[in-house]
Amino acid sequence: MGLLQEWYTQETRDSEEEKFHRPLNDEQLFFHAVSSGDIDFVRQNCKEKKFVQTEGVGLLSRDPVINLKYHFVITTAFITRLCVEAGMELEQAFRLSDFYILKLDNLKTTQLISELHDRMVLDFTGKMRFLIRNQGASKPIITCIDYIYAHIKERITIEDLAEYTNLSASYLSRLFKKETGVSVSDYVREKKIEKAQHLLKFCDYSLVEIANYLSFSSQSHFIQLFKEFTGMTPKKYRDLYSCSNWNVTENGRR
Repeated sequence: MGLLQEWYTQETRDSEEEKFHRPLNDEQLFFHAVSSGDIDFVRQNCKEKKFVQTEGVGLLSRDPVINLKYHFVITTAFITRLCVEAGMELEQAFRLSDFYILKLDNLKTTQLISELHDRMVLDFTGKMRFLIRNQGASKPIITCIDYIYAHIKERITIEDLAEYTNLSASYLSRLFKKETGVSVSDYVREKKIEKAQHLLKFCDYSLVEIANYLSFSSQSHFIQLFKEFTGMTPKKYRDLYSCSNWNVTENGRR
């Protein structure tokens, strides 16, 4: 049977069996919720396990694990592009997309794929929520935020940002605090701690390696700031949230 004939046969069979896809409105509402930072809607969607519901969803593989992986990749691709259109920095969006799709590679059960999906959509939604809250920021502050994201490994000072934006350090400092509600130094520290959280979750770098990677003055300084921001030490955080707690083993169990 030729491919075209096979398609018409399958299409006729699906019509006779009344196999129809769910309305696009459902997907559009969800994608809009992610790209608009509607964290409550997305959390509820995850709670209801909408991603693993098969009714009205296309069958992309007869293997349920591979089928769900295909849908995961499609979902991630849509979300990535919608978030970029809504204002997320392009490199950040594609790094997130690549990261989660690579994590998908090693998963062997639909449950673990569903859990990773929820982490992925909540991560995108949380970042969009923060971005939208700061959309009223002026061009110099947006430039500063982009610079901080791109140079998070380095030691970043108000003088660096002032030189980059061609503004005086004192003026930029006042403007940054006015528009974001925090000082430049506090914002940089917060972003470094967020990066440290990701490294503790997903990498096996030692504390001193993370401290050096993020240009903290010392390991003890890193530990002190981490505890101030998160309420726990880096070691405690790693013990609670390390990817080893949810990575799959060879037999597919957590």
